[in-house]
Amino acid sequence: MTDISARQSRIDRIFLTQPDKFDLDNKYTEAALERHKQEGLELAVRARWIAMGLTGVLLIFLNPHWEVLWYHFILLLICANGWLIRRAGRVGQSRTELLLIFLDLLIMTTAMIVPNPFSDDVRPLAMQYRFDNFQYFFIILAAGTLAYSWRTVVAIGTWTAGMWTIGWVIAWWVASPIPGISERVAEALQGYPDVAEMLDPNSFMVPQRVQQVIVFVMVAVTLGVSMQRLNRLLMSNAGLERERANLSRYFSPNVVDALSQNDEPLKQVRKENVAVLFIDIVGFTNFAAGRDPYDVIEVLRGFHARMETEVFRHHGTLDKYLGDGLMATFGTPVPTPLDASNALACAKAMVGVIDRWNLERVRAGEPEIAVGIGVHYGSVVLGDIGANRLEFAVIGDAVNVAAKLEAMTREYSARVVISDAVRLQSSKETPSTQQTMSGFVALNQQTVRGVSLPMDIWVLRSADNPSG
Repeated sequence: MTDISARQSRIDRIFLTQPDKFDLDNKYTEAALERHKQEGLELAVRARWIAMGLTGVLLIFLNPHWEVLWYHFILLLICANGWLIRRAGRVGQSRTELLLIFLDLLIMTTAMIVPNPFSDDVRPLAMQYRFDNFQYFFIILAAGTLAYSWRTVVAIGTWTAGMWTIGWVIAWWVASPIPGISERVAEALQGYPDVAEMLDPNSFMVPQRVQQVIVFVMVAVTLGVSMQRLNRLLMSNAGLERERANLSRYFSPNVVDALSQNDEPLKQVRKENVAVLFIDIVGFTNFAAGRDPYDVIEVLRGFHARMETEVFRHHGTLDKYLGDGLMATFGTPVPTPLDASNALACAKAMVGVIDRWNLERVRAGEPEIAVGIGVHYGSVVLGDIGANRLEFAVIGDAVNVAAKLEAMTREYSARVVISDAVRLQSSKETPSTQQTMSGFVALNQQTVRGVSLPMDIWVLRSADNPSG
């Protein structure tokens, strides 16, 4: 077993096409990598098609004879193979993709080394290497960088260098030079051996062949290092996307944007004036009694999903779920100029959503859902609490008062109860407060349990203008 493991380790070191070992258990990281991989492959295929098309035109200019169709056929094979690579490409190890890349390089090497079968050219085989065809490998190398895999780029470099070297060595071994021509060139250029070597049609110019592969490998390694750095940047970007996704579970999108651009930590304790909203299903205990637990959970999911959407739509923060209710804040973690107005509009929008949901439920033969909503505006303390597991907390009288107002909806047979502080702050924030307050009735000097002094409150008993 030890010998097998050691042998596999040696194989892994030889084949530099093993994928980067990333933690793909995280679905956000995996999704980001897969998306970037596919985008890169799409770009690589398109770039390949464009490059092969331009190369085809260039070949006609360089060799305006029918025999050039052989090279056009090779270009079509490379284009088709690129399409297959795109289909086979994926995050992680793909042996099919690696095989197709190897086939890519083999097709190009063969086309450049083997004489054109449709040509009656009698030039020595060594002259095939005088046309600088090797430079076309740089197109494949450049396209490989678009797939964001540094190992693939290095593999292209090493495989190309190996195949090209083997190819010209075999060609040198089997080539049939034109008899006497090397001697005549040497005799004509006696005293200039370097010039004679360069002009000799039978010469494979070995130093130039070695120089080609060394330079190509150097370029491939340099690009590979650059791609490795880009891979790290991709991983960092995937982590940021994951963090933003986690934030979006609690904060509205605009707040997530603000947090992602803000260097101030959330755990910095501070006091702010915010709007607090509580919503609860009225009579949920009786509603759930005797019902299938799965049905109850589905109702709660539908309720929370609809209410959460309204909180985020009105730029609020979902503080916590409370069984058959939830608590939301407006102005956390970053205050805005419209916190009270947003909370008031959210409360009315929630009423409208519940009304529309009840219509669907009645059509389906299900009982209607009644809710109570309480909203208050005032001072709270913000900051993280906990030791190992931190939670962003909103604490203060405004939270307690909002919860009491929500409980008072039963007492007043109201759907929404707000404090006069919400109305006053909303009127300062926006001139359309009167329209939003439509349907609310003022009740002055009302006793609120847990509050020392009587409060002016506003109650909404109907779904007037529910759209918010």
